[in-house]
Amino acid sequence: MLTSKRTVTQILPRVIIGLALATAPALLSAQVSLRTIVELAQQNSSSVKLAQADVQKAQASLDQTEDAYIPNFVIGSQIGYSHGFPTGQPSVGSASMQSLVLSYSQRQYTKSARAGLEAANLYLKDAREQVALDASTTYIELDTVSRELAAARQQESFAADLVRIEQQRTEAGVDPLSDLLQAQLTAAQLKLKRLHLETRTGTLAKQLAAFTGMPPDSILADHASIPEIPAVTAGEAPRSPLGIDAANAVARSKQFQTRGDDLAWRRPQIAFGAVYNYDSNELNSYSTYYNHFTPNNVSFGLQFTIPFFDFALRAKAKVSAADALRSKVEAEQAQRQNDVQIATLSGSLRELDALAEIASLKQQIADAQLKTVLAQLELGNGSGTGQGATPQLTPKAEQQARINERQNYEDALDAGFDLSKARLNLLRALGHMEDWLNELHAKPQ
Repeated sequence: MLTSKRTVTQILPRVIIGLALATAPALLSAQVSLRTIVELAQQNSSSVKLAQADVQKAQASLDQTEDAYIPNFVIGSQIGYSHGFPTGQPSVGSASMQSLVLSYSQRQYTKSARAGLEAANLYLKDAREQVALDASTTYIELDTVSRELAAARQQESFAADLVRIEQQRTEAGVDPLSDLLQAQLTAAQLKLKRLHLETRTGTLAKQLAAFTGMPPDSILADHASIPEIPAVTAGEAPRSPLGIDAANAVARSKQFQTRGDDLAWRRPQIAFGAVYNYDSNELNSYSTYYNHFTPNNVSFGLQFTIPFFDFALRAKAKVSAADALRSKVEAEQAQRQNDVQIATLSGSLRELDALAEIASLKQQIADAQLKTVLAQLELGNGSGTGQGATPQLTPKAEQQARINERQNYEDALDAGFDLSKARLNLLRALGHMEDWLNELHAKPQ
């Protein structure tokens, strides 16, 4: 019996440790790099998938216009019985070929399709950039809020110590009740802030989960995976953004379409055609009415089409011209809006940069003040205890200094995030977003 108890005593701790190790990965959230988030978001994005479908459609349209010069080959059969005078050709089997030989319009339509494909590819790249921007901004905010949450929990702990100290000082008659109530109010406010940050963290994790398809509980930001965002300015060699390039490509496509429709009623067209028929007289009385009946019949030739009066084609050309004008104006409008956005972001960046510097200095000052308070609590303030001497600091001063230092730290994090977000948006407006994404993809996982 003793042997059995010893065996159980030896095995039980091993079983507990094994279960703990087996369940630990499921309980802990793993850190996910920004690169992984961006790649998954681009793969999972509906806007990217729609843009990919548009590229496939544009490629098929280009193939359709180019293949008009390749002869098609169609075979068929028209087997049927007829009595009396034949109403149609008694074809048992037929084959036909058709293709364009010369068309001034088709050349313009092909150019239009190529410009359309270029626009679709640019819109696809633009969609991928926008998804990367949204995912990156959300990820950086999650990283910022997570660090703020850790600081807020420390603040809440310091506030609890402050309430405990004030409780003792109030009961001893050293401090008035108002000081205790003020400490309790500070603790309640910090609790509310912590709850807000926890809610915000959960919301951001769910947004990233919607971007990537990952479970929200499995997303934990890795600060080291975020590359430095360059401090670009509007004067640093701006490039044309992908969205504007795409709009210009659409405008060119519409212009080629307009030229093609205009040439359709101004220029002739030549087409090639060939037909082979194998005819039979078994199920009809064809030979009764036609003296010369042969089973094998071939015809081929060129078809010339010269438009003289075709008001429908002229009206279509006017419709295309209006569409082309609209696309041109939309491209110009997009360029103006981007210029305004660059100017606005540049002005905001100067202010945010100054605010971030102020917040950083405040955090450094608060950190220095905390160190001073800790030193005075440990060594005294050196002014003695005589009349007119500076009073010695109390333990509650330490907690207040710690709370103030954490608050300035959180303010610096907020200012840094606002600055990073504005810089990313300016990068995209200046057309330099791809450079930063290349740096992100080059960063090791």
